[in-house]
Amino acid sequence: MTDFTEIADRIWVARYPWFDVNVGLIGGSEGLVVVDTNASAALGAEVVAAVRRISAAPILAAVNTHVHFDHTFGNAALAAAGAELVAHEDAAAALPAHAAEIRAEAAGNADEQDLLVGEIAVPTRTFSSALALDLGDRAVELIHPGRGHTAGDLIVKVPDADVVFAGDLVEESVARAGVPGYGADCYPMDWPSSLDLVLSLTGTGTRIVPGHGAVVDQDFVHEQRSAIGVVAETIRDLAGRGVPVEQAIEVGDWPYPREEMADAVRRGYEQLPAVRRQLPLI
Repeated sequence: MTDFTEIADRIWVARYPWFDVNVGLIGGSEGLVVVDTNASAALGAEVVAAVRRISAAPILAAVNTHVHFDHTFGNAALAAAGAELVAHEDAAAALPAHAAEIRAEAAGNADEQDLLVGEIAVPTRTFSSALALDLGDRAVELIHPGRGHTAGDLIVKVPDADVVFAGDLVEESVARAGVPGYGADCYPMDWPSSLDLVLSLTGTGTRIVPGHGAVVDQDFVHEQRSAIGVVAETIRDLAGRGVPVEQAIEVGDWPYPREEMADAVRRGYEQLPAVRRQLPLI
């Protein structure tokens, strides 16, 4: 059984062992907001049970920091508990296709059968840039800083408590050795500037909750932003020198293990203007 731990005034984090994923809980005088809903219908029900061990207050909203299943497949359980489902418009639009893909991959894996069970609930309240949730005595700010881990990333800022939930824009988990989640839908060329905006909304005392792993501080995010920036600049340099995408992983000097770079390099080359990818090698 996983329970919430309070990290600031009426702000809790539960760190679940499957995928080392974090679920957040924010309390106000009018009710609660849950940040991410876990990786399956059963785990979503566990989140609701854990919330109820903290408070009987109404769950006003459940926010998805991005589309991926480990942050969204528990949505239906939260909706059944009364929460309005909230996400960036791109994340909500992408969820049905993403869920179908994940379930197709899980169908033949005995260890992932939980992913096949339960309704996939798509958020009905969406936004493009920013949205404020009113909890009575505190506001919760949802901000889309730009593309990075996915097209529809958002962060959750609680100004009065100086806490930011960063989703998978920030990665701490030892399970991935702190390597950012460069997946098939990432935007490596946009990610550095998106983290710049996140950092502009934090201070030296801000507690930053990554999508996976331990709570971090501003210094940690600065370091990760620098490494993510190196990835983007390396891709830009290699493409500009005419290095084919098929050779880029071996040629480049990366801040992360080469085996983690395949999607980052492929997606990065796709993001660059075609002319930058067709110059002759000098």
